[in-house]
Amino acid sequence: MIDQSELQSRIEKCWADPDAFDNEAVDAAVTLLDQGALRVASPLDGGWVVNEWAKQAVLLFFKAHDNETIESGAFEFRDKVPMKRDFERLGVRVVPPAVARFGSYLSPGVVLMPSYVNIGAWVGSGTMVDTWATVGSCAQIGANVHLSGGVGIGGVLEPLQAAPVIIEDGAFIGSRCIVVEGARVGTEAVLGANVVVTGTTPIIDVTGSATVEHRGSIPARAIVIPGTRTKSFSAGDFQLPCGLIIGWRSEGTDSKLKLNELLREHGAAV
Repeated sequence: MIDQSELQSRIEKCWADPDAFDNEAVDAAVTLLDQGALRVASPLDGGWVVNEWAKQAVLLFFKAHDNETIESGAFEFRDKVPMKRDFERLGVRVVPPAVARFGSYLSPGVVLMPSYVNIGAWVGSGTMVDTWATVGSCAQIGANVHLSGGVGIGGVLEPLQAAPVIIEDGAFIGSRCIVVEGARVGTEAVLGANVVVTGTTPIIDVTGSATVEHRGSIPARAIVIPGTRTKSFSAGDFQLPCGLIIGWRSEGTDSKLKLNELLREHGAAV
């Protein structure tokens, strides 16, 4: 086993100098990601630190390997990244035809309905990835998160961005939500159905006497629904999407039934 500090040095050298390609280091780094011993981003003192070299290793992995035929029962695939296996040992429930790629980490107690988890992603214990939800490359999903049907969590490989999407512990992401461009959803936040969060989407707190605007992040325990606001252009006034913080989770709203009631008051649902 290569020491991580040495591994980091070798990956960074490989990234900087294409002529010094190091297959052993690349494979070792992605294996650590697969095992959960290395993360593309890690929580630190209430914030997050991005391990840039781990993300580089994921990108280099595609260069290190050629396409190969992968067979799984009646299915045939052709790809550079093998599928993740050995779910019984990992303590993970995987409903056909869910797929997780090698290099992603699934904690014990994760449930994958027919869904997709990409290389470099990290998924915490007790999290549900519901039907047709996708967890993009290097995304960080906390413990006891619910990604509802059709949710799209963006990756960081194409296009390359500085930070992965981060969904913190206990968050509830409603059906058909999209979270991309390194956006961060705080602990136990709730996104109603169809909310779109990008690095620049205005997230407007309308619960007080004056609006408070966030961009690229959802505060912890915020309850958010899709909204629009008017923007003037030379061709006229048009409605652009935003998110509206309409409340905050409390003991009284923590059950799904109560959350649904609150969201429906504003014409939304989870």
